[in-house]
Amino acid sequence: MSDHKTQQYDAFMVAALDQAHKGGDAGDVPIGAVVVCHGQIIAAAHNRRIIDADPTAHAEILAIRQAAADLGDWRLGGCTIVVTLEPCCMCAGAIILARIDRLVYGAADPKAGAVDTLYQICTDRRLNHRLEVIAGVRADQCAALLANFFSRQRAMGKK
Repeated sequence: MSDHKTQQYDAFMVAALDQAHKGGDAGDVPIGAVVVCHGQIIAAAHNRRIIDADPTAHAEILAIRQAAADLGDWRLGGCTIVVTLEPCCMCAGAIILARIDRLVYGAADPKAGAVDTLYQICTDRRLNHRLEVIAGVRADQCAALLANFFSRQRAMGKK
């Protein structure tokens, strides 16, 4: 990834990290996402799976819902989603279905990553939409946030 691409999305990743911290502070897995349209953040969310007892309440899904409501359209062409962790199958599918132009993510997810690690859903030529993927923006910071969260969870005897 070029330094220009990293710098271009750095401030948006900082905003996604802020969302991740909010989720972690609320007791959920610290993953954050923002949707950017025309250089402005139009939606921001963090994981709420534990908080809402909802397995679909991933940061990406919640941010996509907010962005669609803000724009009044399910098609989010012209938008970029920035997320702290590589999306899972569900979230990668939602990104495709929303017709988002670009995905920027921080840390790779070796257990559930469906963009580069385990699957390549966002760039699969068999699907009707593909998008640009930029990986590794503030990856170390994103990974450390998750590692620290799970380390604290284990220390408290939680799964």
